[in-house]
Amino acid sequence: MNELEQIYPYASGLSKEDPQYLKQAQQATAELQNGRRGYRAVWQHIINVSVADIKKNYDRLNVSFDLWKKESDAQCYVADMVQMMKDKGYAYESDGALVVDVKNDTDTKEIPPCIILKSDGATNYETTDLATIIERKKLFDAERIIYVVDKRQSLHFEQVFRCARKTGLAGDDTDLVFVGFGTVNGKDGKPFKTRDGGTLRLEKLIDEINEAVYDRIIQNRHMPEDEAAEIAKMVGLAALKYGDLSNQASKDYIFDVDRFTSFEGNTGPYILYSIVRIKSVLAKYKDMGGDTDNAKKILPALNASETDVMLNLVKFTDCIMQAYRENAPHRICQYVYELSDAFNTFYHENKILTCEDEERKESYIALLMLVKDVLTQCIDLLGFDAPEKM
Repeated sequence: MNELEQIYPYASGLSKEDPQYLKQAQQATAELQNGRRGYRAVWQHIINVSVADIKKNYDRLNVSFDLWKKESDAQCYVADMVQMMKDKGYAYESDGALVVDVKNDTDTKEIPPCIILKSDGATNYETTDLATIIERKKLFDAERIIYVVDKRQSLHFEQVFRCARKTGLAGDDTDLVFVGFGTVNGKDGKPFKTRDGGTLRLEKLIDEINEAVYDRIIQNRHMPEDEAAEIAKMVGLAALKYGDLSNQASKDYIFDVDRFTSFEGNTGPYILYSIVRIKSVLAKYKDMGGDTDNAKKILPALNASETDVMLNLVKFTDCIMQAYRENAPHRICQYVYELSDAFNTFYHENKILTCEDEERKESYIALLMLVKDVLTQCIDLLGFDAPEKM
């Protein structure tokens, strides 16, 4: 992976400076797509190395996929697709390339034609993205296809979607959705880099987050180092995922390790701390002889802080549905932060375990269990878990 990370930027940079090298690279690409055996073997080796590295990082992020599909899987559909576009008069030759017009009379900005084949006969991203739609319809009868890609690719996908509609690859029964994400920047406002200016590898970023969380845990708590390290992994994962997902996808944001790993404010660790605090209260309640199975009835609120918790709880379903409709996990993050904030205010302003009214105490416990269940459900949707203690 280290070699590949050096080779690709070097080759990309050289192709911009050396026209002859660029021509050779384009020729090699065309030959690879046409099945040249030696090139295919090297290409497959690169895929194997890359996927192994990617899976290693995804394991650390507690992420898995049912399917591992690659761009080239759709290559087998390209020839028939191109022929269909020619036969039906959608595609025509322009400057040696095969293109499809996708502009509309109502367009207020220039929408270039969608290039199906380059002048040397090679395919490009438009070609394979269109062929992938064929594959997804054929294999899965996809009703909705969501593309989570850099927002700077919006024009590309506008062309692809229009071409798919125009040529009949995607009918009205297929929803094509582009979810563009912004740039992750450092504190200087520029794209996140290592100290020497290179691209920061995900595994290094995970290590950096975990180390920062571990230092905070050790400073504030007395526990064995191995236990602190395990908790740091869980809290670090929450810090990383929440730090990313709490921002609206299309907006650029600053990746600040100190802020993301803070146990205060709108952060992953703060959400986990709120859940752990509830677990601690429930454990103490049981130690005092209380039975959480009996705590089923929630009484009407007595004060503003209790009312605020209840009002936040009843927003749960609407929040989840809105996040689903908008493809917006940041809606869930905002919700769990507001619910956690409401709970912590309630926790500080009310005597929960020392309440002398047993019925009221059971009501408090029932309310806390509901808050814990909702928060746990939300962080599960966001892709992380809460430890038993922090």
